[in-house]
Amino acid sequence: MITPEQTQELHASEMYWTARAMQEQGSRFYRALGDALHAADAANRRLILDTWPDACWDFYRRGLRLRAAEEGKG
Repeated sequence: MITPEQTQELHASEMYWTARAMQEQGSRFYRALGDALHAADAANRRLILDTWPDACWDFYRRGLRLRAAEEGKG
């Protein structure tokens, strides 16, 4: 279970990289969830994050690594 601080960080973060990590690195389920997260409005984004907090935190961390790798290329 993620901590309240991690939950707060996750909710405040930009969802692009989390969704992209899900789409690129996840199973079929998480690829679809990444698509949904990318398209979600604020209420549905909160629903996704609150329903699968541990998985979302994992993909959030993966997304940070993806972003760092992309920024390193430029």
